[in-house]
Amino acid sequence: MDAFLISTGLVSIAEIGDKTMLLAIVLAAAWRRPLPILLGILAATVGNHLFAAVAGAVLSHWMHGPWVRWVVGAAFLAFAVWAVIPDRFDERPDTTEKTFAGVFWTTTAAFFVIEMGDKTQVATAALAAQFGAVLPVLAGSTLGMMLVNGPAVLLGEAAARRLPMRWIRLAAAAGFAATGLWVLLTG
Repeated sequence: MDAFLISTGLVSIAEIGDKTMLLAIVLAAAWRRPLPILLGILAATVGNHLFAAVAGAVLSHWMHGPWVRWVVGAAFLAFAVWAVIPDRFDERPDTTEKTFAGVFWTTTAAFFVIEMGDKTQVATAALAAQFGAVLPVLAGSTLGMMLVNGPAVLLGEAAARRLPMRWIRLAAAAGFAATGLWVLLTG
């Protein structure tokens, strides 16, 4: 249960203000089709974070010794620094394809590509390596993504203007730093 809850909390906090959240807002504002956008985000997140969680769990089986906790702890401290750096998303989606399938597949592809190498994907891999548990980490990280991107899609651009992104990024950084210190201190 720890793997699920920690993954949900850290990924949801880290996702606030992230470029994929900004993409959700842009897609919602451009297409006004929340259901295929939400389903596309879900499909992309499951695929992307499954890859990350499996990679993290596989690495945890190959990596043994006390040095592993130092690597994982340092990674979370690096995520803390990364979280305070604002993401920018300047591209607008093509608004010509508005069918359910078109919106779904465009959202799925865009989210999958944009999430590659993103801090939430890397955090998912690190959490799976830490806990050695693919499914609870995958479920938690996916829920965390949907907890943030769902409201972003439903509330659209107006909600993003009201969120104090600086404070949210600082909260994400604090969460990652606390996890990094926890890993370093408790093993």
